[in-house]
Amino acid sequence: MDAEFERHCSELVARERSGHTAVVEENLLYVWGGYMSVADDEVFLPNNEIWVYDLERGLWEVFHMTGEIPPSMSGTCSCSLNGHMYIFGGCDDNGQTNQIYCVNLTDGKYMWKKIIHEIGSAPSPRDKLSCWVHNGRIIYFGGYGHKQLTDVDSRNMSFIIDEASWVEDVFYGWNNEVHIFDPTQASWSEPQTHGRAPAPRAAHASATAGGRGYICGGRVMETRTSDVHCLDFKSWTWSEIIPVSSTPVGRSWHTLTAVSDSTLFLFGGLSVDCKPMSDGWLLDVEKKTWREVGHPYKNKPRLWHTACPGKDSDVIVFGGSCDYILLVDTGHCNDALVFQMQPYPLFRICEDYIAKNVRNCELLRNQLPLLPPTLLTAVQMRMSFYRPSKKQKD
Repeated sequence: MDAEFERHCSELVARERSGHTAVVEENLLYVWGGYMSVADDEVFLPNNEIWVYDLERGLWEVFHMTGEIPPSMSGTCSCSLNGHMYIFGGCDDNGQTNQIYCVNLTDGKYMWKKIIHEIGSAPSPRDKLSCWVHNGRIIYFGGYGHKQLTDVDSRNMSFIIDEASWVEDVFYGWNNEVHIFDPTQASWSEPQTHGRAPAPRAAHASATAGGRGYICGGRVMETRTSDVHCLDFKSWTWSEIIPVSSTPVGRSWHTLTAVSDSTLFLFGGLSVDCKPMSDGWLLDVEKKTWREVGHPYKNKPRLWHTACPGKDSDVIVFGGSCDYILLVDTGHCNDALVFQMQPYPLFRICEDYIAKNVRNCELLRNQLPLLPPTLLTAVQMRMSFYRPSKKQKD
């Protein structure tokens, strides 16, 4: 695998963070929330700002947010649907939540709206869950949170109690529940699933590909796993993918990103022995094979980061921690790592070559004005990405 680049070309860069949310829309990376370590404290990032990274120009901007602003938190679950970012769950200063908010990413207003459901019941409060987007609906899975004693059925294995954490009539634990939110009807529902469901878990990774939702690994009670399960959205049937090759070690706080209808990319996480990971793996869901892939970020372990699909099958990883996050001196990150997962189209290869070399090649500089207007604009935007940073100039 030919991996690409990591670059910060502007002096304005998003603050370091872990447990944040991020989505890509129209070649822009939107980052919200999360937390960072300050001295001995864990501090939530401001809830009224959203950071936007232009993947073409390599420039960061920050925008003020208004409206019904959600509380500052980490561990919330986000996705992009019809130009809006939806967030659900998470942990704030008062513990886990079960509220859902959305913000339009395309109108430039960045106004939050708290969604009050009109049909069904919201899931119980939780964080470190995951979601899939399918047919205009958001499908949530798993997470760690709390339920009232009256809502816990000891015969139902969809919720496993964390015996070290219950408080009076409130029980904390992991779940494997599937909940569907339909934005058009503001409705919650629970599908009747079939097959053997994955064990309840949190801090797992998920991806949507080919009409199916996949989950991988995560924290299952006191261990971390690398098992892979698939939920078919037509039949709502669970199945486990048993690999026929070597597999990644068990982990949590990693990411899983679809790079095709049959291929998923796993990156980073925290291993069973609490080691921050920097390995990358490709899973072929049809052949049921894992393959470890090389990349230039082996010295950049990440956990509780985000990973988003970009154009040309790129995977954009942002932020996260490079240490075991329960340490006092946790090292949070703010770099954007772009993984090239497929060969680029010839147009992009040419565009990148010109943008990267025009400053040092007089022939290219002289011929630049001869390019067609559309191509010239694209190259000029890309030149911004490759321009020297202030540190390089100094």
